[in-house]
Amino acid sequence: MRNVTNIRHALPLPAEVGAATGKLDDALVQAIKDAKAAGLPQGLIVSLLHGHAHHQTGIMVN
Repeated sequence: MRNVTNIRHALPLPAEVGAATGKLDDALVQAIKDAKAAGLPQGLIVSLLHGHAHHQTGIMVN
């Protein structure tokens, strides 16, 4: 876990990071709205998001 960075030590964050975070958040919100509108069950949406988060966490710590 030597590659994990604590972002409290990197503050203040550059404007590009804030902009990218905002775009990511907006894209996630829109994708969730689209999935709900398509009739996907909420539990499936949550499980997909959780699975991706778990996978990305595994990548970060290895």
